[in-house]
Amino acid sequence: MDLPLCPRAALLLLLLLSLSPGIAPAQPVEEGKEAWDYVTVRSNASMFWWLYYANNSCKNFTELPLIMWLQGGPGGSSTGFGNFEEIGPLDSDLKPRKTTWLQSASLLFVDNPVGTGFSFVNQSDAYATDLGMVASDMLVLLQHFFNSRPEFKTIPFYIFSESYGGKMAAGISLELYKAIQKGSINCNFAGVALGDSWISPADSVLSWGPYLYSMSLLDDQSLTELTKIGEKILSAMNMGLYEWATQLWADAEVLVEQNTDEVNFYNILNKNPPESSMKMSLEFTQHHLDRLYHHHVRNLHQDKLSVLMNGPIRKKLKIIPDYITWGKQSNLVFKMMEKDFMKPVINIVDELLDAGINVIIYNGQLDLIVDTVGQEAWLRKLKWPELSTFNQMKRTPLYVNPESYDTSAFFKSHKNLAFFWILKAGHMVPSDQGEMALKMMRMVTGQES
Repeated sequence: MDLPLCPRAALLLLLLLSLSPGIAPAQPVEEGKEAWDYVTVRSNASMFWWLYYANNSCKNFTELPLIMWLQGGPGGSSTGFGNFEEIGPLDSDLKPRKTTWLQSASLLFVDNPVGTGFSFVNQSDAYATDLGMVASDMLVLLQHFFNSRPEFKTIPFYIFSESYGGKMAAGISLELYKAIQKGSINCNFAGVALGDSWISPADSVLSWGPYLYSMSLLDDQSLTELTKIGEKILSAMNMGLYEWATQLWADAEVLVEQNTDEVNFYNILNKNPPESSMKMSLEFTQHHLDRLYHHHVRNLHQDKLSVLMNGPIRKKLKIIPDYITWGKQSNLVFKMMEKDFMKPVINIVDELLDAGINVIIYNGQLDLIVDTVGQEAWLRKLKWPELSTFNQMKRTPLYVNPESYDTSAFFKSHKNLAFFWILKAGHMVPSDQGEMALKMMRMVTGQES
């Protein structure tokens, strides 16, 4: 059904007012604006979602795509970080974001896997332990979502992701495709975008050394040391010892920090604060997973964002159980996925391509944890018959401003595969290069050439 349009300014004002102290928040499921709810994906596990209807002064939301955003970790909150730090209508200071994706798409943020953000489990054995469980839970949520909101069934539906969210997005996309073929889910699935994604952990870690060396952040000796750890990681994975591979990955991170004067894994032009590094080193002596969690998931739950989510946002949403604290269970989410963490999913990307699903890969030039060198390495391993043609194509430079000579990205595509090289961006592309990220999204969804 067609709903009345809401000018962007009016929507942002409504959001600001609903978050202001002393003003009663709007009820969930307000047509033309936003909605949120829980879905019980298993008897002891509930997943939280938050939807914003597209806000465009010229088009109805039915004329624009629906994008689901999946955060990394695992354990990073989409409704928190992706929403308020990257692409949502407001930033963490509750000020309007100029580069929000809401101007060109409806946005669905999901706290995934269960236990992430406002999602929760009621039993310790209810956490997801592998990609199969993650995908199964998400399909329950998506089935409920499209059944309860039939206005979105025919709208092009895209899954955009970041970091470990990309690994989950690949698995979810394949299962969603199968469900659509079987008729158990009715939606217009249009493609999946893998942003700085943990598709092939070995290729990422093995490329750290050459990448850092080329940027003058490692010398010959430290490059040799890091290469040796990378070879151990690969050996462990070849033997199926994925828990050991995860521990060796932690060792590799420590070595990188020690030899680069604490380079930031999310943007090599930055570095970690000394006090943060000291704290993480102490935690590492207790358990490598504790250190990895604080390095890669706790970073997404910074104090300022946590105060926002557990304060004004909780008050606005109303439905969050009293015993649930945003982000409190995320440490266990991360730990329970340890055996699955280092497993590659290149084969899943191949299956997506063979099925004709649009696959978009984008990566930040300054990212280390999932550097572009590693992404290109696993891309070359695809068995997709059209890969050789894709590889032979020349890239096209992209500019945010058509009057500017400043190259913002490079791009190429062939049939249902596309790759964006995003310049001057780290791991969180929309945070670092908001305008280019918005342009990329519009290109992917067919709103811009």
